[in-house]
Amino acid sequence: MKKILALLLFISSVTLQAQESSGLNDTKNAILMVHFGTTYDDTRAKTIDAINQKVANEFPNLKIAEAYTSRIVIKRLKSRGIEKNTPQEALLKLAAEGYTHVFVQSTHLIDGIEAEALRNEVEFMAPFFQDIRVGHPLLYSVEDCERVATLLSERHSDPIGQKQSVVLVGHGTHTPANAIYSQMDYMFAVQGRPHIHVATVEGFPALDHILGKLKAENAKQVRLVPFMFVAGDHARNDLDGAWRQALEVAGYEVSMWMEGLGEIPGIQDLYIDHIRQGMKERPLKAREIKAAFLNENL
Repeated sequence: MKKILALLLFISSVTLQAQESSGLNDTKNAILMVHFGTTYDDTRAKTIDAINQKVANEFPNLKIAEAYTSRIVIKRLKSRGIEKNTPQEALLKLAAEGYTHVFVQSTHLIDGIEAEALRNEVEFMAPFFQDIRVGHPLLYSVEDCERVATLLSERHSDPIGQKQSVVLVGHGTHTPANAIYSQMDYMFAVQGRPHIHVATVEGFPALDHILGKLKAENAKQVRLVPFMFVAGDHARNDLDGAWRQALEVAGYEVSMWMEGLGEIPGIQDLYIDHIRQGMKERPLKAREIKAAFLNENL
């Protein structure tokens, strides 16, 4: 509690100083891009750095800042001389620099634990800005899911064999948001792509469920694809490790498609659309949506 109070006092001090130097009626706008992060330089360049630059190109008049949510990744990068801020640290810097309006957009896939933790951090920092908003993760609405399913259907519409299946593997979560993975799996089927499946490393559907599906459809070849923003630890250690071995033991010919979702231009565009929409109209909180519904139906 003492640390929190000290932080609040410090933020209040630097924010007041910035306001006094720039004028209370001035506005300074910024976008904070928030990523889980990765220790792999190659995939970071293709995904995190790429979308940061794309956002900077799309919004040239706004400051673009960056933060990572994984404290483990931040610690490992720091040991290599690479400094990354947490969301709270990045927002503290923006407040100290006099930024008054901030839009926070993460590259999280689902509205799970990471997204909830980010909203909590932003809410904690909200008193120090005139307006601060959080954009939706990639797979938030049904339309988002349909758009991503279409993009990936097109990307994997050319199986190398007549009996090849594509397995997209996400991280998974222990919250109800995990249901998005099953929804995506169903969407591929209704789009006429029954050879594309969605599974998770730490949720449902799991590897055992996918093995059952592959056996039922008499697949011979399997393409493993990360269903993650970056092709980092899980892609290289789990997919190209335990998952690949289990599939090969089961008799399948396995190939790796080592590409993070963040490398795909259409996926990057969807995140940017979320920023545009959120800046145009503030994303509503659950209690606000419920209150609006009650008002309309009373």
